[in-house]
Amino acid sequence: MKQTRKLIRIDEEKCTGCGLCVPSCAEGAIRIIDGKARLVAEKFCDGLGACLGECPEGALQVVDAEADPFDEAAAMAHVRASGHGHAGHDHQPKPAAPAGQPLPCGCPSTTIRTFAPQTPCEGANTPVSRPATGVSALTHWPIQIHLVPPSAPFLRGADLLVASDCVPAAYQRFHDDLLRGKTVLMGCPKFDDAEAYVRKLAAIFTESEVKSVTVAVMEVPCCQGMPAIVKKALALSGKEIPYQVVTISTQGELLG
Repeated sequence: MKQTRKLIRIDEEKCTGCGLCVPSCAEGAIRIIDGKARLVAEKFCDGLGACLGECPEGALQVVDAEADPFDEAAAMAHVRASGHGHAGHDHQPKPAAPAGQPLPCGCPSTTIRTFAPQTPCEGANTPVSRPATGVSALTHWPIQIHLVPPSAPFLRGADLLVASDCVPAAYQRFHDDLLRGKTVLMGCPKFDDAEAYVRKLAAIFTESEVKSVTVAVMEVPCCQGMPAIVKKALALSGKEIPYQVVTISTQGELLG
């Protein structure tokens, strides 16, 4: 039977699908579906609002609504079935996870991390036999466009590389020739939500003072949507940012 109680409401117009709210919900009541945060079931939401402070867009709010009663047993069964690993929830604040570790109540894919460069001492102790082309140039996490909030610290003043998903698999020297010294965002212009990408990138260009944008795509026609997405986002942001496109052949050659 429905009852009037506290419940999370998600404003889909504001939601960018970044996913930062997902790990904060110990009951697993929120999931990213079709590029938007959505309430899986009313009975999984306890209405406490632990997710509110995680949303950079202000898309979440607690409202009084006619809803199914909160069912803690069903919520915990849902969490276990989803692989989140909770045996229960006592409504007490959860301890923060150590830096760089998965959050205790959710998906580690949304944990923002910056990878520090080697110190001179570490560099001096690196085996000289290690080939330069074998060193990862990745400096941060996450990298999927939907998961990166515009406020992520690694975006500030960045030289941005927006790469289609297939590029790293096709281009052997991706890290050395394209990624090194840049902040990467990844996505698929064919299968992902293009308009959501436009809004997310426009917000990044507006908020993060990006210095330059390089778009890396495959030569295939379906990949040409990514430059269009970035151009539209630049126009929406009103920012004039240096921009170039790099194209990779299906044989892994740098075409220009």
